[in-house]
Amino acid sequence: MPLNLALFLVFLVAILLICVTPGPDMLYLVATSLSQGPLAGVVASVGMAIGMLVHTLAVTLGLGAVLAASPVAYEVVKYGGAAYLIYMGVQAWRTRSEPARTPAVQDRVATRRVLWRATVTNILNPKIILFYLAFLPQFVDAGRGHPTLQLLILGLTFVVVGLLVDSLIGITAGRLGRWLQRRRGAGTILNRIAGTVFIALAVRLVI
Repeated sequence: MPLNLALFLVFLVAILLICVTPGPDMLYLVATSLSQGPLAGVVASVGMAIGMLVHTLAVTLGLGAVLAASPVAYEVVKYGGAAYLIYMGVQAWRTRSEPARTPAVQDRVATRRVLWRATVTNILNPKIILFYLAFLPQFVDAGRGHPTLQLLILGLTFVVVGLLVDSLIGITAGRLGRWLQRRRGAGTILNRIAGTVFIALAVRLVI
């Protein structure tokens, strides 16, 4: 095994704690799930996992170090991500509650949109790469060699654990959202809450 088993077990505990600790990603996931249901929560979790996979490959291939060393590149990605979050927030505010029964084709379109938005939002957060650069190397055992392979395994493990935890959170929040949407006007309110969360995350990303 290329990894130090003791270090890997500590890593598993650490990432589990990180995944269940409320943060921007969890806020985004809960807001999406509450307003669009459990399926959207799972799809958003998959999109976020895809984004994390991109970050894992970027760090493994050394692109993360380039981004961390280039203030211009970092700012471009950061403001691009903030602009996208604001766009989603405005769209959510403008969306009124839809009828409970929606055609399957529209459901598929909505599902693709949720997947795309979650993936792009995660990819356009440069702080994740910087976190990876600071966090993952702590669990690399230099004595075992193959640091690139070790980083890749650690990153992929993070992606899988994050997907499992996020999916559970998405399903739970989505079911709560479905229950709330049975109340008149609740769907529109949930959309506006989600929009507010997206815009707040954009401001937080910039600041």
